[in-house]
Order: sequence, then C-alpha cells, then structure tokens
Amino acid sequence: MGQLFSDMETMSKNNNDGDLVSSFNAYFKNIKAENKIISQETIKLIELQLDKGSIQGANSLISDALKNIGDAPINIAVTGESGGGKSSFINALLGIGPEEEGAAEIGVIETTMKRTSYKHPKIKTLTLWDLPGIGTQKFPPNAYLEEVKFKEYDFFVVVSATRFTKLELDLAKAIGIMKKNYYFVRTKVDTDLENEKRSKPRTFEREKTLKQIRSYSVKTFSDNSMAVPQIFLVSNYDLSNYDFPVLMDTLIKDLNVQKRHNFMLSLPDITEAAIDRKHKATQQFIWLEAFKAGVLATFPVVGILRDNDVEKLNRSLNFYRRIFGVDDESLELVAKDLQVPVGQVKEIIKSPHLLKASREETLGKKLLKYLEKFASANGGLLATGLYFRKTFCLQLHFLDTVTEDAKVLLRWTYSKH
Repeated sequence: MGQLFSDMETMSKNNNDGDLVSSFNAYFKNIKAENKIISQETIKLIELQLDKGSIQGANSLISDALKNIGDAPINIAVTGESGGGKSSFINALLGIGPEEEGAAEIGVIETTMKRTSYKHPKIKTLTLWDLPGIGTQKFPPNAYLEEVKFKEYDFFVVVSATRFTKLELDLAKAIGIMKKNYYFVRTKVDTDLENEKRSKPRTFEREKTLKQIRSYSVKTFSDNSMAVPQIFLVSNYDLSNYDFPVLMDTLIKDLNVQKRHNFMLSLPDITEAAIDRKHKATQQFIWLEAFKAGVLATFPVVGILRDNDVEKLNRSLNFYRRIFGVDDESLELVAKDLQVPVGQVKEIIKSPHLLKASREETLGKKLLKYLEKFASANGGLLATGLYFRKTFCLQLHFLDTVTEDAKVLLRWTYSKH
C-alpha cells in the first residue's frame, strides 16, 4: 500500500520530563483503584523514573507491567455438590452455551476425585477448574484441598442449588485458614422464583421470595456457628439479573492487580456497565503501550502508516471485536439464537467495516477521517496533553467503535427477547 498519509507528529507540545510526569499522573488519577490494571506502586515508580529524567527506566517498568499482565495465569476453582449448577456456572463464566465446544458437561454424576479444567475460549491465561463436591469424598476438608491442589487457585467458588452442607462450610473454613478467598453462590434462583409463582399465583412477591431464599442460606451459617459471608444469588441462564454482576465486581476487586485486566476481558457483556469496564481496561493497555512508544520519541517524527501498521491495526480490531463479542463468529451465534439472518445483525453495527475501502474512498482517506474524528472528540489524547502516534490513536478509535457496537447489540438482543 505504501504511504497512506504523512504529517509531523510530536510526543507533546512541550516534551519535557515534568510534562511526562503530569501527563502520566493525569491519566491514572481519574481511574478508580479497582479498575486499574497496574498497581499504584508501579504507577509511582514510573512517575519517579520520569521525574528523574530516566525515559528508559520508565519504559522498562511499563514493558514489565504489560508482560506481567499478559502472562499472569488465572485459576478459578468451582466446587459444590453434583446437581448444584456447577457446570452451568462454569459455562456462564466461559461465555459459552452447554452444547458448544469446550463447555462443561451438564448433568454428569461425580464418581471420582479427578478435577477437570476448562480453558476460556478467548482469554488463554484463564482456566476454570471443576472440582468434585466434597460430599462425594471420604476424607476431611484439609486432605480434600491437598488432593485438588488448592495452592494453584486464585479463589474458590462454592456452588449450591439448595442449602450449603456442613461439609461445604467446613471446606470454606479450611480454605480461609489457608489464606485463600472463597465465595458462596446460590444458583437456580430463577427456577425457585418460577416454582413459587406457579404454586402461589395470587400472593407471589418476587422480592419477598428472594429474601426468603437468602435467609434460608444465611440460616445454614448461623446454625453452624459461622460468620455469615456475602451470598450471591444467581441464575446461570440470566446473568444480568440477580447478583451475578455484583459477584463479578467483587471478584475483580479481590483479584491480584496483574490478573485483573484479563479477567475483566473474559467477562460476558451482560450489562452496559460490564462493557464499559472492559473498555476502560483495554484503553489502559493501549494507553500504556502508546506512552511507552511515545516517550522514546523525544524528537519530531514523520508519521507514516505502512503495510505492517495496517496489519497491526487489523489484528487489533479483530481482537477487540472478539473480546467484545461482535466478531463474525459471535454475530452468527446471536443470529442463530434469535432466528434471524446474520446480515440483519451485522447491519446494526459499524466495526466490521472500519478497515474496508470503497470505490468512493480509499483506506488512507478513511483512516485520516478517523484520526480527525478522534482528535476532535478527545482534544489531543484524553485531555493529557499527549499526542500519540497514529496507530495508537486509531486503535483507541477502533476500541470506542467496538464498545459502542457491543452496547448496540446488547440493547438490540434484549429488544428481541
């Protein structure tokens, strides 16, 4: 393709160390602690290097942080009695249906001690582990935890469709003693509500029934002289309802900061808030890469988009579409679920057409328009005073477009149900 367009780009209007520190600080100070993908300690260390004028030192810290984010494994253990909704809960976290490839098999009777791993289809560092219920074993919680290699997991989710057994409570105690986080999840809440409504059509009250379900679970803990933890009421088939979004927020907050980014990217787009959170995480990653590339550009450079730049943009766009569930494969699944032509689904979104040229407009002119649109909307870059290279500005524009597509698709899908 050769040169698409060229102009003069600089890192910032006044590229000095003080500006770099203030720009870096300005970006991260507006992001909540639980949403940051690098620790506050790392942010301070980078600022310190910039303040000392050590561009290479700051670059090295950012490179290490990005590598740690990309490589950090996330292991989630899910346990509970057979029939309690473990497999459906795992599939919900994987974002796949029960009949799709790689899904946890539903309705399987546990007969062995063997744990089963399930890799997330989009986030390769995330693994969910289906552990057999402790009630099926013949040894105490401590031995059970050793057998299932408890040290490997970031946290445990204890799942039940009725009430938590004493064995499960004892297991939670042992997990706590071993300094691991655990969460109690009460599944099949939608089924309970339907059954109650069917049996008491005139007196049924949704909130009252939910309160009764929660109280019933709480009583289990008080009956066993245990402090009552937070109990999450969920439906594995209606994730935007009940406590599933609250559970996800809790897990994100409790996770190691290095693992937070990829876990946020793995979450299903069940609400606009979930989509926004995923957007913020991805934006930070792009911003850090752009800052790292930019701080080395201490002199004006000619901005040229070559073939390999366009290839990189295409890879980035495809990654964003996949993570936000607006890639071709995801759109085909949506169309199949709603029993509509896939072309009808594609009509409502913009991202599939971002890198497609037309007879009326070359790709170069199209990308230039995107840059102009991005610059006018962001006033430089996110009001930090930095002017990053074109490829990063375009990545941020692509991310914004994909994010809006995900929201449009979510609203459209709900309107069809």
